[in-house]
Amino acid sequence: MEFSEVEPDKSCACGGCTARVRARQLAVRSGRGATIQARGARRAAVLLAAAGSVLGGGAVSSAVAAAPRTDSSPQTASSPQGQVAGPFGEPPTSRRAVAAPPATTRAEIMRRAQAWVDQKVPYSMTKYWSDGYRQDCSGFISMAWNLGSSQTTWTLPDFADRIAKDDLQPGDVLIYNNANDPQGGSHAVLFGGWVDAAHTKYTALEQTRPGTTERSTPYAYWSNSSGYLPYRYRGLSLPMPAPDGADAFPGADRFGPGKVNDYVTRLGRMLVERGGGRFYREGPSPDWGDADRRATEAFQLAQGWRGAEADGYPGKDTWDFLVHHKGKDIPPAVTAPSPPPAPGPPPFPGTDKFGPGKINDHIAQLGRQLVKKGFGSSYRQGPDPAWGEADRRNVETFQRAQGWTGSEADGYPGPHTWKLLFS
Repeated sequence: MEFSEVEPDKSCACGGCTARVRARQLAVRSGRGATIQARGARRAAVLLAAAGSVLGGGAVSSAVAAAPRTDSSPQTASSPQGQVAGPFGEPPTSRRAVAAPPATTRAEIMRRAQAWVDQKVPYSMTKYWSDGYRQDCSGFISMAWNLGSSQTTWTLPDFADRIAKDDLQPGDVLIYNNANDPQGGSHAVLFGGWVDAAHTKYTALEQTRPGTTERSTPYAYWSNSSGYLPYRYRGLSLPMPAPDGADAFPGADRFGPGKVNDYVTRLGRMLVERGGGRFYREGPSPDWGDADRRATEAFQLAQGWRGAEADGYPGKDTWDFLVHHKGKDIPPAVTAPSPPPAPGPPPFPGTDKFGPGKINDHIAQLGRQLVKKGFGSSYRQGPDPAWGEADRRNVETFQRAQGWTGSEADGYPGPHTWKLLFS
C-alpha cells in the first residue's frame, strides 16, 4: 500500500493531525534544518494515521512503540500516551471546549490528582480509569483539569497559558513534547509545590509506570529538563491570590483539609513570625496540613479564646490579629518541671546530742532509722527521745555490720555512722 502526504486538518483533534500541525509550526520557526526534521515527523504522522485507519486503535499504539527513539530517558520512555479521546475512549467531541474550558480551582485540581496518587492508578495508554480518563500522563492531567476528555501533551497547551518558572503554583503543569516521537517521547507532570526556597526541586504528581506517583523532582525534570515548559490551566475560576500586602481576610473556604493556595502559605508564615515555628517540620507551604491547624489553634489560645473561637481554623479576627501583628504571640512550649533532687541524709547534729542522760528528737530520729534499716532488735518498746542502753547496743550492731571494731564500734554515732545510716 502506498501513502501520500496530505495537509492536516486544523480542526481535527486526532493525534495524527495534531502532530503534523505541530511539526509544520516547528519547521516555520526553526529554518531549513528544522524543516527537514519536521518533514520526517509529518511523514511519520501520515503513516501513523493511515495505519490507524486500516488496523484500528491498537495497531496505532504498536506503530508508535516500534518507531525509532531519540530520547533514551527511562522516565519518558516508560510513559507513552494515547490519542485524543472522549470519556472511556469514545470518539472525541468538538474542540469548542478549548475556547471556554471547564471552570475549576487549584484545590479541586490537586484533590483529583491526589485521588489517583492514593489509588496508585496503574499506568496504561489504552485503558481508562473508572472516571473515564485514559491512564497515561496526558490523561492524568486531563482528569486533574476536569476537561471531560483525554487530551495529549500536544493538545493540553490549547487549554492553558504559558507562564514563567517562578510563577508556578500547585495545579500548573510542566509539558515536554518530542517532535521526533510525539506520543512515545513526550511527557507531562502536575506541579505540586516547591520543595526548596531556591526552586531547584518540586513535588511532581505524574502518571508513569507502574502507576500514579508523587515524588520530589529536580526542576524541570529528570531528563530533557530544558525542554519542559510550564503552563497554567486557563479555566481557573478563582483569581490569583492577593499579594502579601493585601490584608483583607480571603474567606474561611481558603483554609482546611484539601485546600491548596497561597493564602495557606501566608498564614503559616505569619504564624511562624508569632512563635508557631515549632509546629512546622519543613516550613509553611500552600498545602493545608495539621501543622497549620495546630499553630492556628495555639495562636487563638494565646489570645484567651476558647471553644469555637479556638478551633484551629482562621476567621476574620484571627487573620486581623496576624496581619496587623495584634494580640499575644504563641508562648514557647511548656517543658515538664525537673523532678526534685533526691533528699540527702539529714545533717549530723553533733556527738553531744547522744549518750547517757541526753533527751532530744535526734535520739528518736536515730532510733527510727535503726529500726528501718533492720538494726532495732534491742528495743523493747520502740525508740524514744531519751537515750538508753538499747540505743547504744543497736548503734554498735550497725557499726559492726560495717566491719568496724574497737573504738569505731563503740555504740555512739559519729558523722560517718550517721551518714551511712541515713543513706
